[in-house]
Amino acid sequence: MELRQLRYFVEVAEREHISEAAEHLHVAQSAISRQIANLEEELGTPLFERIGRNVKLTPVGKIFLEHCITALKGIDFAAKQVEEYLDPAKGTIKIGFPTSLASYVLPTVISAFKKEYPEISFHLRQGSYKYLIDAVKNRELNLALLGPLPPKDEAINTTVLFSENIHALLPATHPLAKKESINLVDLRHDQFVLFPEGYILNKVAVDACRSVGFMPNITTEGEDMDALKGLVAAGIGVTLLPESSLYDSTPRMTVKVPITIPNIRRTVGIIAPTSRDLAPSEQVFVDFISTFYSRLTRFQ
Repeated sequence: MELRQLRYFVEVAEREHISEAAEHLHVAQSAISRQIANLEEELGTPLFERIGRNVKLTPVGKIFLEHCITALKGIDFAAKQVEEYLDPAKGTIKIGFPTSLASYVLPTVISAFKKEYPEISFHLRQGSYKYLIDAVKNRELNLALLGPLPPKDEAINTTVLFSENIHALLPATHPLAKKESINLVDLRHDQFVLFPEGYILNKVAVDACRSVGFMPNITTEGEDMDALKGLVAAGIGVTLLPESSLYDSTPRMTVKVPITIPNIRRTVGIIAPTSRDLAPSEQVFVDFISTFYSRLTRFQ
């Protein structure tokens, strides 16, 4: 069984078309057909059903595909580790991030990191809170920045970087806009604009409101941080956002106001899978970002 055969098999399985797989891999269709036939002969069972011009996996083929994908990920990771052990200052870090860390935290840390390690590159993927946790667990991503950090889980390691307050973002015309701070219960009669249910910042906001005795009146939802800010600026409602998301991009016609009671905070950190060691460049990044935020905390 050859590595080439496995890669051909996975490509055909995902495309369900031999000629499309051949075009993508830049090899002759006959070469792919021959290698898959050799693989089926070695395994002693068909992996595909031929349906006209298309192919579909047999039940055994589906099982074999799942293990092939896992094996190829392991082989690619092993090759990457060897390359990086030869030169840890070069490599590619795959890291995921949510929208709430995209405007300030992510660019800040990557910019600082690239000044010291200019030859390490990044493959960045934005995603939802649940997607990022699942992607790290199944090794689609090597690392993910998250806020808040998830509960303890045997499948992931967590590193706390910092904690921050959740602020209220109000329209500039709001009656409480000139207050130095407010209690969350002061907003009980307001309309809220929040992320949809299922987003972690929706849960943070709703849980905070519940803790002081009211359910927020959510009249508008947005899946993007800038969209929520824009809705507040338009006077549609109020929202609750992490302080770091408001550092450089508090929009015109809005005011951020600290919340005194309750003190709503979230931890921000980085997660990694427990199922394997970090590659050298990844470990360099985790060490760097941990030191970066510990220094900032000391000087605050």
